[in-house]
Amino acid sequence: MNKSTIDWTEYSWNPITGCTKFSPGCKNCYAERIAKWLKGMKNKRYKNGFQTTCHSDLLNEPLKTKKGREIFVCSMSDILHKDVPDFFVKSIFQTMCRASQHRFYVLTKRSDRLHSLRNELAWRDNIWMGVTVESEDYLYRIDHLRDTDAAVKFLSIEPLLGPLPN
Repeated sequence: MNKSTIDWTEYSWNPITGCTKFSPGCKNCYAERIAKWLKGMKNKRYKNGFQTTCHSDLLNEPLKTKKGREIFVCSMSDILHKDVPDFFVKSIFQTMCRASQHRFYVLTKRSDRLHSLRNELAWRDNIWMGVTVESEDYLYRIDHLRDTDAAVKFLSIEPLLGPLPN
């Protein structure tokens, strides 16, 4: 886990790195720019650049810290990317359940996969689930989020690329 400069969280945990563009909200992806820089710095986690990569050796990282933290999960990827196997997504959720001293923030644009896996994921009160809605075209993501058993659900409207209804 790494200390985060994001103002709404303390740490980031990236058992997955890399992603692919999925919707207009991905156009100016900060993670892609950072990954390119980290690859240039010879960071071993980014030897594949921004290609989706699972890091199984990081799965238990949150269990090493006893003091409760606020942790953004997969800030350098999307946990529900199509190239991440179901078992790996479930393993991340199992770790979050076991590390109940922490609050985990999980954010995705891939709400269709969230919807299809929702009953197979282990949900606890410390797992906050969110979806990105960048315009009216992506309001369906909210319905997918509603169908989960996440105790706390949130929306990210960054970047906001078009109007949303009142």
